[in-house]
Amino acid sequence: MSKIAFLFPGQGAQKVGMAREICQELPAAKALFDRAADILGYDLADICFNGPADKLNSTVVGQPALYVSSMAAVEKIKAERPDLIDKCEATAGLSLGEYTAIAFAGACDFEEGLRLVQQRGEAMQDAADATASGMVSVLGLDADKVTQVCDEARVDGEVLQLANFLCPGNIVVSGNQASCDRVDAIAMAAGSMKTVALSVAGAFHTPLMESAVSKLETALSGVNFQATKIPVYSNVDAKPHQSPEEFKDLLPRQVCQSVQWNATMDLMLEEGFDQFYEIGVGRVLTSLLKRIKRKIPCEPVLG
Repeated sequence: MSKIAFLFPGQGAQKVGMAREICQELPAAKALFDRAADILGYDLADICFNGPADKLNSTVVGQPALYVSSMAAVEKIKAERPDLIDKCEATAGLSLGEYTAIAFAGACDFEEGLRLVQQRGEAMQDAADATASGMVSVLGLDADKVTQVCDEARVDGEVLQLANFLCPGNIVVSGNQASCDRVDAIAMAAGSMKTVALSVAGAFHTPLMESAVSKLETALSGVNFQATKIPVYSNVDAKPHQSPEEFKDLLPRQVCQSVQWNATMDLMLEEGFDQFYEIGVGRVLTSLLKRIKRKIPCEPVLG
């Protein structure tokens, strides 16, 4: 029998048109967007369905959009394949997706999770607005060479560091925009296949997000987390956790620390997970898993 885990995508997976089809087909999914509008104070569904893209790509909107879309995908599974919910033995999410994973696992209800994501998005947007910054995916180099690229691209006290360890040959660097702008030429000279600037608002998972940490800690202090029904693998240490105290410690740390996605998948594979489902928009996590272990199946729910 397969050992099943659910994976939830993070910021960058959003796209105009997301969740439109599922909301047309499934009243329970549309109901989540209606509840989200009441909490957020704006029509999230309209932005997801119709854009504009720059508004959807903003941190303050993009994070709630991905959270609600992924929770809508959970409703799709409940309606079409409810047995998968019962069979799921663990979950993980990439950056923002970790919040969705925690809500899915039962630490909080939909509304509490969305309010927390809203506050996280606002805090990170404020931090991003304070400093011109960004993130760049570097393809085809190992961690040592990417570190060398960062060392060469970073000047005059700028921040530029390894932020997301996604899969072999795919590491995201994050920092001041001037440093990010230098990455492509330096990485290509070092043998990179290519670099890709990410559709995010700032230097996530670096000290440039430090101002968001205290705000997130305050938001978390008001959330009554419960122990989760299944383990949630953390981006910070790549290990499974279930207690409220652990989540309240790890989630603020996640904002400034690097995302250990590759190590998370490696550990889950070592622990026998052999069937994954990407619960939300896109196929980013499916593609990453193929790079980590090609023969392990990962089925996107919304595609």
